[in-house]
Amino acid sequence: MIGNAVRAAAVRGFPETTIGGGSTGDPIALVPTDSPAPGVFQAMVRVLDESSRAVIGPAQPRLLVIPIHDDKNAVIGGFWGTTMFEWLHVGLLFVPEAMRGRNVGSALMAAAEAEARQRGCRGAHVDTFSFQAAPFYQKLGFTLFGVLDDYPPGHSQLYFRKVFDAPRASSG
Repeated sequence: MIGNAVRAAAVRGFPETTIGGGSTGDPIALVPTDSPAPGVFQAMVRVLDESSRAVIGPAQPRLLVIPIHDDKNAVIGGFWGTTMFEWLHVGLLFVPEAMRGRNVGSALMAAAEAEARQRGCRGAHVDTFSFQAAPFYQKLGFTLFGVLDDYPPGHSQLYFRKVFDAPRASSG
């Protein structure tokens, strides 16, 4: 079995590693891939969640999505995030060029923050590139708490957070 996995990795051009000591004591092949089988990510999240529950409780991400539709009902932008552990994570925010400068982004963030507060969130966090939306998030009260330089090369990834002032409602 391990031999087949290692050969398959070599054919795809990935380096392979074998370590000893699986649950049965047999060697384990560590095979990098850029196309995992369906369900691998979910399985990894499940075992990570199970190992962390005693410390932080269950991870229960809840989507928070606010799409922008055009006149034909096609999605042309919007907000995509999740609430978990009493925080809102801004995963994606996109306002079409024709709608910029009309407070659409601020309105999306206000709606997302209002819903996050209803879910009991204490704040929001987001990352963006240095050439994108840093001034926008700072204008909304977000503060910088981390920088990953040269990602992408010649730029930086910026990490922002905003702590909400209002009391939290229910857990979410």
